[in-house]
Amino acid sequence: MDQMYLPEIEQHAGSGPWADAVRQMREAGQPVPQIMHLFAYKTDRTEHLARFTQGVMRGPSPLPPGIRELIAAFTSRRNDCPF
Repeated sequence: MDQMYLPEIEQHAGSGPWADAVRQMREAGQPVPQIMHLFAYKTDRTEHLARFTQGVMRGPSPLPPGIRELIAAFTSRRNDCPF
């Protein structure tokens, strides 16, 4: 995967659960979704986005979570965005 536009964010060690997840992915040789670097860099500014996403994907809805995940994956693919 190509580097982000702001490499200093991608290289920032960070702290907390997002930074831990980034470290674990790197150690396992897995690609790290770019948004996770931002979450690890500015946790106080991304907490609301994480809560929003969880609410949309896992909160009450007439659609089960699996269908919502499928819609998100399809949309990401159509946008040439790795999901």
